[in-house]
Amino acid sequence: MSKRRVFAGTQLRALRTRRGLLQTGMARALGISASYLCQLENDERHLTPALADRLRAQFPVDWEDLAPDRQDLLADALRQAVADPLLPATLPGEQIERVAEQFPAFAEQFVRMHAIHRRDRQRLEMLDEALGSDSVAAGITGGRLPWEEVRDWFHLANNYVDLVDRHAEILAQELAAGQASPSIDRMEAWFAARGVTIDYRPGGPLRLFDPVQRRLVIDSSQPVESSRFQMAYQLTAMALEQDIAAIVEDTLLASDAARELLTVGLGNYAAGALLMPYEQFRTAARALRHDVDRLRQVFGTSFEQTCHRLSTLQRPQARGIPVFFCRVDMAGNITKRHSATRLQFGRFGGACPLWIVHEAVAIPDRIHVQVAEMPDGVRYVSIAKGLVKPSASFYRPPRRYAVALGCEAALASEFVYADGLNLQRDEAVARIGASCRICPRDACDQRAFPPSDKAIMVDPSQRDLVPYRIGEG
Repeated sequence: MSKRRVFAGTQLRALRTRRGLLQTGMARALGISASYLCQLENDERHLTPALADRLRAQFPVDWEDLAPDRQDLLADALRQAVADPLLPATLPGEQIERVAEQFPAFAEQFVRMHAIHRRDRQRLEMLDEALGSDSVAAGITGGRLPWEEVRDWFHLANNYVDLVDRHAEILAQELAAGQASPSIDRMEAWFAARGVTIDYRPGGPLRLFDPVQRRLVIDSSQPVESSRFQMAYQLTAMALEQDIAAIVEDTLLASDAARELLTVGLGNYAAGALLMPYEQFRTAARALRHDVDRLRQVFGTSFEQTCHRLSTLQRPQARGIPVFFCRVDMAGNITKRHSATRLQFGRFGGACPLWIVHEAVAIPDRIHVQVAEMPDGVRYVSIAKGLVKPSASFYRPPRRYAVALGCEAALASEFVYADGLNLQRDEAVARIGASCRICPRDACDQRAFPPSDKAIMVDPSQRDLVPYRIGEG
């Protein structure tokens, strides 16, 4: 069988232009000569698998957008499967392409088996949570609570809902009038055209809509970003009502409460997609290297809204950099979570005490930065910021929590917050885990209790900071 040759001149030139590189600079990054790169760009030489690997390593996000073998879905799927952190090493790109080309049936079976493995692992995590949750202990049937069902639905959807996202993007283009994001005035005009009056009042619910009176009441005491988001929620709830209803109807959620919560969750998703339309937001995020404060100024959104939107950039053939996002309250509970990276949050119990998010809760209004390593050896650059949601009364304490955002250290060049970090020294890396309940680390001074799947060994004649050692199985 003859080896398929891939010519990528157009893609390479587009990549170099996007990055503002001269041929000499890009050639240096790839470890080739400028003349060789010139030949590649003119399609006088074909792209070798080894060089394609270097392109993915040096420009992972750009090459994901521009790669000439995008149509070779089998090779790409196989590449993702063999990159699973549970496997000891990643195969060279040439071997992956050879397997996909010469043994397609085997490659398809391997990819299918890996997908089944991932789904089963996620289901086991859900089962583990259900078996250990207070709802089961209290005798509540059904295992997961409604909000847990909805959280898992978004997790299995990879936190991206294509139908809602695309329709919200179209709506944003109509309303924004050339601006980055629809203004309050433009949204008010949209409501007025449909006979809906808007009343701003302090106190009461953040948002209240009366469909009979055609009146929308918004709490004027909340920050302007929150008021704008609540307006966007009601707008998309009306404009995309059929889309959202069809998605909810198509789910297998067990209870009416879960379906209603999913409706609310999809409404929140649509509001974020309206205020931060996909392509425009993704382009700005790349240009600003994911500087959250600069992004929120461009789109008029809050810090949390912006971080959450970054975690939803998972549109096929137009993905953002893979990030994780979560929200943690003052008690250490993870109240919102999503990860497009290999990092997965613990589904039961609190977050790792060594994670910087806890410091952020205690010291708000400051961006904390950390490079951390998970037990599988993958390192991440993460930020955390403590936030305070004011209340309208002295007798209502403000909400205090922290949000965290991060990416794999391999993508640090895309993440402005990594600029001041020492990514090379092991001493500068925090060794963290998902949660004590599932963390395999033995030598951890901050461990609250042993992992649930390991035996412990206790020596009465010896005492360290933790009074036991963790066994192998």
